[in-house]
Amino acid sequence: MRYHVSREETLRYLGYSGQRVDASLDARVDAMVARCEEVSSPGFTYRLFPVEQSEAGVRLAGTTLVLTGRDIAAHLVGARLCAVMAATAGLSNERELRRLSLLNGLDGMLFDAAGSALAEEVADACNAAIVADARDRGLYAKWRFSPGYGDLPLALQPDIVRVLAADKKLGITATDSHLLVPAKSVTAFVGLFDTPQDDKRSCANCGFAPYCSLREKGTPCYR
Repeated sequence: MRYHVSREETLRYLGYSGQRVDASLDARVDAMVARCEEVSSPGFTYRLFPVEQSEAGVRLAGTTLVLTGRDIAAHLVGARLCAVMAATAGLSNERELRRLSLLNGLDGMLFDAAGSALAEEVADACNAAIVADARDRGLYAKWRFSPGYGDLPLALQPDIVRVLAADKKLGITATDSHLLVPAKSVTAFVGLFDTPQDDKRSCANCGFAPYCSLREKGTPCYR
């Protein structure tokens, strides 16, 4: 799958919110967005597991993953399955960011923002695949919930990498402080339910639309 880095998202990660961008910076942004698309090696993976409630937290059957905290417990109340996902802009993106940062601080900053936008695009593509998978099972997906949101601990990262074999499939590893390498990587949990979880959704305002296979079939996920 080919991903297109959003210029608007890149500018948002740089802190722009509608301000005028001068011509010289405009050209540098375009160049770094193009470079990000050229050198990155994006990818994603996910697996589905039955959800079990326990005193220790939300347990994903068949794994050692126990999701602790009140926020994720509330998020997954009533879920039949939970998707565990990982998405990344790739190790080549990380290497290029290091190279550019040494050569030119501005280019490094712009490339970094483009990498963040790309990682979000890949995560959305993964989320779209999960939504389609859920629909095939007669289920409905909720929005993704990542370690570090609310009281869901970052300490889950190494187990997520292991359960998904994300190190072998995507080159993702977790540091001793539970951060992901490459840094432009995302892990998350997506609950799958028997009933729709958001009656206000529409294809027009959905971030997954560019990667959605359901619209082509005329069966949007919210119906």
